Amino acid sequence: MRETPTGTPVGVDDPYEHADVCDHLTSDGRCRFALNRAGDDPEFAAARRAADYDCVAAADDCEFRDCPHYRSTTDGRQCVRCGLESVRMAHDGSRPLLEEHHLSYGESASTRGRSVSPAGDDGDSDGSPSHEITVALCRWCHAKIHNSFARIDDNVEPDAEAFAAREERRSKEQTEFGFATARERRDADGS
Repeated sequence: MRETPTGTPVGVDDPYEHADVCDHLTSDGRCRFALNRAGDDPEFAAARRAADYDCVAAADDCEFRDCPHYRSTTDGRQCVRCGLESVRMAHDGSRPLLEEHHLSYGESASTRGRSVSPAGDDGDSDGSPSHEITVALCRWCHAKIHNSFARIDDNVEPDAEAFAAREERRSKEQTEFGFATARERRDADGS
């Protein structure tokens, strides 16, 4: 199982099995990185410009992992392990139910200070991926992944504490949706 730079497990053997499309992919199949950040990697941008800015993965024999700038980050709507849905409270400083969990990091300790791997090389010399890949996990699953050998693809139900926290937030949300006239609010205050 892959590990973080600090040695805790990330819950998968191959992060690319859980990765989605590249964050830099536009709706028309072009590479946003080459379009907006050409100065960060001029050689890459020139190659994409020559290919009409088509995504590297658009080629028949290529995948997203073949791109040196591939990145797949989570939308954070539900836990990929137990399915717990996010309920965010506006103007509330409480800790979120879901957290971003790195399956691999964009720049591991062994690649820091070196240039980005060339296209076709999906990681460091030890075989670990060098692309940033994240998924959403609830706080409870996140702790289980890092503190044990729990896996991302385990078939589990939400933890009872996680379920209770979500329902508490949903009930707060419902009370905020409620409407009370000025008279009802005055009567409730005892005035």
